[in-house]
Amino acid sequence: MADLQTVVVIGGGQAAGWIVKTLRKEGFDGRLVMIADEIHLPYERPPLSKAVLAGEADIDTVRIVDHDAFAELNVEAWQPECATSIDRDARIVRTASGREVQYDRLVIATGGAARRLPDAMVKTSHLAYLRTLDDAVHIGKRLRESHSKRLVVIGGGWIGLEVAATARKLGVDVTVIEGAPRLCGRSVPESVSAFLLKLHRNHGVDVRLNASLASLEDNQQGVRALLADGTFVDADFAVAGIGLKPHTAVAESAGIECNDGIVVDEFGATNDEHVFACGDVANHPNAWLKRRVRLESWANAQNQAIATARAVLGARTPYAEIPWFWSDQYDVNLQILGDVPPGATPVVRGDLDARRASLFFFEGDVLRGVIAINATRDLKVAKKWMSQGRAVDIATLADTAKALA
Repeated sequence: MADLQTVVVIGGGQAAGWIVKTLRKEGFDGRLVMIADEIHLPYERPPLSKAVLAGEADIDTVRIVDHDAFAELNVEAWQPECATSIDRDARIVRTASGREVQYDRLVIATGGAARRLPDAMVKTSHLAYLRTLDDAVHIGKRLRESHSKRLVVIGGGWIGLEVAATARKLGVDVTVIEGAPRLCGRSVPESVSAFLLKLHRNHGVDVRLNASLASLEDNQQGVRALLADGTFVDADFAVAGIGLKPHTAVAESAGIECNDGIVVDEFGATNDEHVFACGDVANHPNAWLKRRVRLESWANAQNQAIATARAVLGARTPYAEIPWFWSDQYDVNLQILGDVPPGATPVVRGDLDARRASLFFFEGDVLRGVIAINATRDLKVAKKWMSQGRAVDIATLADTAKALA
């Protein structure tokens, strides 16, 4: 650590917040600069599509550290500021306003931006994307306005469905337009897609599957979504949730290897020994999945950042967490742990129709993944088994008369 005088962090989200917290906790007392394009202190994103949207939470409830605790970390926060270039030879980061800082180690935790609909498709201003706290506050205000009673959601993935659920809770009529034949098709099996479809339809959401959007146009004081089959949906405004585009531009232009994110090893190191990356923007080798992956989850943003910060200081412990993700919609808490191979047939414990079930995915008799619906306890037991690599008696697993543990 002797050669480490200045660490620069590009980004100001959850991963960046955990980088600066961990560096200080682990004893780094040098200069620490955080360059972030948002004005807010680092905050968590999961509440944005739920509590913040519903008006039940704000920056004070979602940030990782309050102002006093952040002040104690002694971080030079350049906010709002955008890092525009990295000179790897001179080890200098330059910003849009012309500032520059020399680093001994650089951590890129830039996250990503909401993937946008093609410009040619959007002919209205009544369209919003949800990625930042300000986005959530803006959309939440719209949802709670007395004249905003109809919302069209483009995309039937996790963000789209959480926005739909929150809007229904606020009494807004919701139509979800999804181009694929099922909801969340990339991350859950057909039975869970069907469960989500039934859940939303039971709550009054008009879900359109295999519905290809042709354009969004102004219509009186609102918006009209025109579909490829000639039908249309009228609403007061639209929210698109069609994925995340990782912020790799500053790394790419500096010659840092990128491939669906910034390519890092199990310690968060890039192909430049002085540069690290973590969080939504980082593509890492995942020991559990046995493949490279870029994870967009709360757990990954926090835990990969902690491991990366330690590696920056020379304490190299591989980041090897079992991937974990959750979503809250209405009275349903859905959690995914580990690997859910496409097309795999799960062992089901419980009853999906009763909104309490766990789906277990196996490779031989080794548990590889779990989807738990209102069954947090099952997930905790399964995580223990998975961490221990224990063989599981598949025959008795589905028998709810027997306690899982």
